[in-house]
Amino acid sequence: MSDLEVSQDGAVLTVLFNRPAARNAMTYAMYDGLEAACERADEDESVHVLVLRGAGGRAFVAGTDISQFLEFGSGGSTSGEDGVAYEARIERVVNRLEDVGVPTIAAVEGACVGGGLIIAAACDLRVATASGRFGVPVARTLGNCLSMNTYSLLVSHLGPARTLDMLLRARLLSATDAAATGFVGEVCADGELDAVLGELVTTLLGHAPLSMRAAKRAVARLRRANVPAGDDLVHEVFSSEDFRAGVAAFVSRGQVSWTGR
Repeated sequence: MSDLEVSQDGAVLTVLFNRPAARNAMTYAMYDGLEAACERADEDESVHVLVLRGAGGRAFVAGTDISQFLEFGSGGSTSGEDGVAYEARIERVVNRLEDVGVPTIAAVEGACVGGGLIIAAACDLRVATASGRFGVPVARTLGNCLSMNTYSLLVSHLGPARTLDMLLRARLLSATDAAATGFVGEVCADGELDAVLGELVTTLLGHAPLSMRAAKRAVARLRRANVPAGDDLVHEVFSSEDFRAGVAAFVSRGQVSWTGR
């Protein structure tokens, strides 16, 4: 079994994040596999909808696999440089997902946090079960930050006030809360996700592909039109003592005392 499985059923291409024991936390190989699935969705004319979902029922994606951050600052680079490279990688995958020509759906059960929230935000539509939880709680977990592109994606969905409230308080939104913001289009009871997803897919398959593609591209262009540079912010935070302490504490399940350095 692969950590990321891609399958096709008729006109629907499905990406399954398949690390349920790790709550589907993303490895670099999984990010690469998601990018490859986006290429397949655009190259195969038989694909008309792309669906993303997590295995196991406990999580869509619970962020990036944090153990990979232990390598930051090794191999002759600084942790700040590695942080910039990491966020650039995430930006490339996120933008590629946003640019897929067919409608994309994130079907969420359980945790949709960190990198998982960003992946879901890059999709066109989101449906969730009542167990869905959404957020980026890095202010209390890792002490890292996001790229300017990712902040732009969150602000475009939630607005600046809700984005800052979520990030500064490091709180998770319930599926109901996420629906109230408009981020989630439909919430269903646990166990009913397949039925809701099936109805949504049927609706999309009945609509004009070029009309939907134009709408997708227009919204993406509007979002990216004024995204400023932000590598200086990423470099500063990923270079910090707090980030190194946060990663070590997260991996060891210990506590961290933030110093602001």
